[in-house]
Amino acid sequence: MVSFILKRIASGISVLVAISFFTYCLLYFSSANIARNILGEYASQEQVQAKEIALGLHRPLLTRFFEWAGNALHGDFGVSWFTSEPVVSAITTRLPITLTLVIVSIVCIAIVATLLGMAAAVKRGWIDRLVQGAAVVGDAIPDFVLAIVLVSVFAITLKIFPATSSISPDSGADAWAASMTLPVIALLINGIASIAQQIRSAVIKQLERDYVRTLRSRGIPEWEILFKHVLRSAAPAGLTVLSLKFVGMLGGVVIIEQIFALPGMGALAVQSTSMGDIPLVMGVVLYTVIIVIIVNLLVDLINGWLNPKVRVS
Repeated sequence: MVSFILKRIASGISVLVAISFFTYCLLYFSSANIARNILGEYASQEQVQAKEIALGLHRPLLTRFFEWAGNALHGDFGVSWFTSEPVVSAITTRLPITLTLVIVSIVCIAIVATLLGMAAAVKRGWIDRLVQGAAVVGDAIPDFVLAIVLVSVFAITLKIFPATSSISPDSGADAWAASMTLPVIALLINGIASIAQQIRSAVIKQLERDYVRTLRSRGIPEWEILFKHVLRSAAPAGLTVLSLKFVGMLGGVVIIEQIFALPGMGALAVQSTSMGDIPLVMGVVLYTVIIVIIVNLLVDLINGWLNPKVRVS
């Protein structure tokens, strides 16, 4: 297991380095007018050149990248070129909002989708048809369309939830719950349908195995067979899709945050990218990649615990 974990960590580090360098290269070749954007259109050419020298834009690519990487290893991501706010501070004040939205959505998706998928596999009737129909409808409706509908109905018409949010890490639990309910629901529908479909297929396949018939012949209760044996064998397929859903949700939550005015990482990523704020963009990319690597590592560990063959491979 130790070698299994070390291999995954080494793979994650290599991915982190590669993505960081590739992103820095893209930003380097698109940073021609950053000094002008910072100073404004009325700044003189001398002022622009002085600003470029101050920011280090005149230095070679590799020199700048290795200097940034060395500082990042010590936890120094620099400051925003446009707001002078430390990058770490800018990210850590917004990261809890995005992580709360994504993690709560994923947990709800995992619970509801597992129950629906198992019910559809065991009761091959109207529940099965309902889950399959919901999967088709859920895949067809984009998250942002559902978010707009939820805002129109529950925020504007019924006034049950706020249409926009102004929460911060210091806000109370009531404010967080009120602001997060509609965004979480908007992310749930598509995720529940697709994951439930995967769980259904995996459970049906396991129910046809010989060990299930053997367990039933021994008089073991059906619920114990389903939740202790079948679900454990079927879980890896659902976990893999769930991890992909988490990664996709982490990147696609930008639109949801914009619709509900959530001050999360999505708005920060869009703003910093449009301005060409290289320190802030690199900080957002680095934090996001680290989160994805950690999630993938946890999923690999859980799959390895559920299925020892994964550890051997």
